[in-house]
Order: sequence, then C-alpha cells, then structure tokens
Amino acid sequence: MAQITPFSARVKASLRETLLDAAANLLAEGGYQGLRMAEVATAAGVSRQTVYNEFGNKDALVQAVALRLTAQFLADTAERLDREENLLDGIRAATGYILIHAAENRLIGAMLTGADAQDMLPFLTTRGAPVLTSAAELVCQHTRARLPGLPAPLAELYAETAVRLTVSHLLLPSGEPGHAAAAVATVAEAMLGPYLSTKE
Repeated sequence: MAQITPFSARVKASLRETLLDAAANLLAEGGYQGLRMAEVATAAGVSRQTVYNEFGNKDALVQAVALRLTAQFLADTAERLDREENLLDGIRAATGYILIHAAENRLIGAMLTGADAQDMLPFLTTRGAPVLTSAAELVCQHTRARLPGLPAPLAELYAETAVRLTVSHLLLPSGEPGHAAAAVATVAEAMLGPYLSTKE
C-alpha cells in the first residue's frame, strides 16, 4: 500500500517550490547581487521571515535554486537522449535542446559556460564544472547503455568531447542551433562509427 504524504509535508513542499520559482525568476533578472530576500517573499506572497525560515540565508536559497535547476536540466537532456530510437537522432535532439535552453535561460547559460558566474552563481567556485561533469557522466552512461560493446575509455572521451563541443557552440555560436546539433552528431558518428554499425 502506497504511503500517503501528510498534508503538512505537501504544503511545505509546495511552499518551497514557490519560493524557488520566485528566486529563480529574480536571479535571471537581476543576478545574485540584485537578489533580495524581501523581493523573493513578495513575489511568493509570503513574509520575509518565511523565506529565512525555509532557507536560512541568501546563499542557501541560491544554492537550492541551482541544485533544482541542474537536476531538471539533466533530466530533460536525458529524456531527449532516450526518446529517440536512433542514437545519433537522440544526440541531435539533446544538443539542440541544450543550445536553445541555455541561450534562453540566463541561469543555465551561466552554469554551463561560466558567463555571469561571478554575479549569477558565485558559490560555483569551479565556474560550472559540477554541471559539466554531471552532463559528461550522463552522456557517457547513455552511450554505453546504447552501445554495450563500446570501451569505457572511448565512451568517456566521446562524452567529454561532446559536452565541450556543445559548450563551445554556446560561447561562440556559428549558426543556428540545428546546425550546431548536427555538427555534434557528426563528431559522434566519427568517434563511435564502428560500434554504431555493430549495434544489435
């Protein structure tokens, strides 16, 4: 029998999500330096003390925003990799999503490229490395699952190459996201070609 979440826990979770949504919107507009706990409270329709009770301080609030944003971003990327029957089609879809979403979302762009990092997400002292590492691990795991015969070192090299190439297209766009996504897929085909042809 499934355990029913107590009403108070559901209310608390809903409040936390509301506060994170408000903080994310304000961060995208004004950055870390411009973020005020009172403004988060006003946007969420609660008292400032409620925000402090939930997160403690501004750094903890912003860190919670980043953790949730990272988790959702990686989940959405994984979904696009997985939903295509053909591996290369999945790579194109995921890369296109990353390029478009990061260009539209200032926070994602900062986390991936380090742009605005000093103001947007100062607690990410390695300037985006945690997100890039997680993305590379995701790509590596996905590729090895789809291509069981692929040696682990090559899977790791491909994953890091694909992620770095995608970020380079974010930093220096050379055309439409679709063209960049196709270029990343072409690199994947060149690196993984022999294993693609032997895939069961």
